[in-house]
Amino acid sequence: MVIAFLQTGDSISPLTFLLTFGLYILSMITLSVFISKKQHSGADFLLGGRSVPILLMLGTTIATLVGTGSSMGAVGKGYSTGWIGAFYGIGGALGMMLLAVLFSKARKLRFMTMSEEISYYFGANKAIKNLVGILTYIASIGWLGAHIMGGAKYLSWISDIDLLYCKIIITIAFSIYVIVGGYLAVVWTDTIQAIILFLGFILMGIYSMDNVGGGQALIAMGKQRAEIFFDEPVLPAISLAFAIAVAVLATPSYRQRIYSADSVNNVKKSFLYTGIIYLFFSFFPAIIGMTAYQLNPGLTDPDTAFIYLASDVLPLAMGILVIIAGLSATMSSASSDAIAGVSILLRDVYGQVFGKLPDKRNAILFSRIGIGITTGIALVFTLFSETIIGYINGMIGIILSGLFASTVLGKFWKRATWQGGISAILSGSVTAIIINLYSPWQNFWGNGVIPAVAMALLCGILVSLMTPPRATTHGQALAILEEERKQIE
Repeated sequence: MVIAFLQTGDSISPLTFLLTFGLYILSMITLSVFISKKQHSGADFLLGGRSVPILLMLGTTIATLVGTGSSMGAVGKGYSTGWIGAFYGIGGALGMMLLAVLFSKARKLRFMTMSEEISYYFGANKAIKNLVGILTYIASIGWLGAHIMGGAKYLSWISDIDLLYCKIIITIAFSIYVIVGGYLAVVWTDTIQAIILFLGFILMGIYSMDNVGGGQALIAMGKQRAEIFFDEPVLPAISLAFAIAVAVLATPSYRQRIYSADSVNNVKKSFLYTGIIYLFFSFFPAIIGMTAYQLNPGLTDPDTAFIYLASDVLPLAMGILVIIAGLSATMSSASSDAIAGVSILLRDVYGQVFGKLPDKRNAILFSRIGIGITTGIALVFTLFSETIIGYINGMIGIILSGLFASTVLGKFWKRATWQGGISAILSGSVTAIIINLYSPWQNFWGNGVIPAVAMALLCGILVSLMTPPRATTHGQALAILEEERKQIE
């Protein structure tokens, strides 16, 4: 019998889990206190001094990628549709590899936020920089909200605490160690959490297969669930993979990994390794979801399939480990999006409101206040959605599709203008909203990301051709951005 030494025959009691979870959070906070002694400037707090080595870069990137979408959303997708649950991971792996190949060189330009990078492609234009700053801040809050929602579902299921209070507990838990230790605390805690979550997921996958009859039973289940795959339109599954790939390419927290790395070569390697590892990992959520369906096909909420296995099927010790792994996945991703959101808040949004950047002498204090503001707004966002995948799909289509198209046009097409970039951003959002509101189109596509990206590219090209070419050189644009950034770094 697989990993029989973990079998105790007991179920997880709320008190046992809460004590374990409390010790876990306390250890993360203790580590953050130690790391906080190394924070001396805004660049240290928000970007780790731009010196994160490859092993920590690999750990934090994997932990951020294997977040709420993988631990809950993809498992839930596997529960309801079988192997389609793997498409989430396949899209994420593809996006990470493309990010390594296409954008890792941005590290040498010392950007601080994604709005700097995109505005650089359009001659440091302030209009597009301001718009991207607002949208990427909203995107960071949106991802943060998804992770809070996922972590709260874990905690509520096990502890029987009301879901709203669980959201508050999860928000406070990860906010403390981010506020104390900043970006380096996020990197170190992410790396530790990556080890825990991979161990938990792999053990769960192996034990779950063993519990339903082993590999032969899995093959039989795969064939049975494949009938669902081939009986249903394939396009929604492809749309899911495409949406996650776009999300990786346009989410601020992954860009922050590029800006904080110690070299272009190391960030490129870490992203490629992450993509390969995540591609292997992508099948585990589908396997876990299918085994959960085999054991209990009556779950009303597919997102709870992961928690159901951990709390009701697995042995006590393994169940606690797996739930902690799931919480690690949500909190590691949440902490990454929180620190990315604060970088955007101080570098982009603050400047728009007050006409200047925060003084670098107060950068750390302002960053800590900003974390509280950002996580508080994200907590409010979680009150308006029910499922993880639905939340993520809607956010990607409306906010990130146009950003992705604008970035591609600006970087790879010299004729692109800032007016075309703004047109791409806005048309992508409008298209995604229309798709989401019209049910037949929503059902056909699965989400609005593919048509939104296509329309954004088309509008961006047409408007760029109708407007004057950009006159500012890349060297001039970089000098403008560096002069602005001096105030906070």
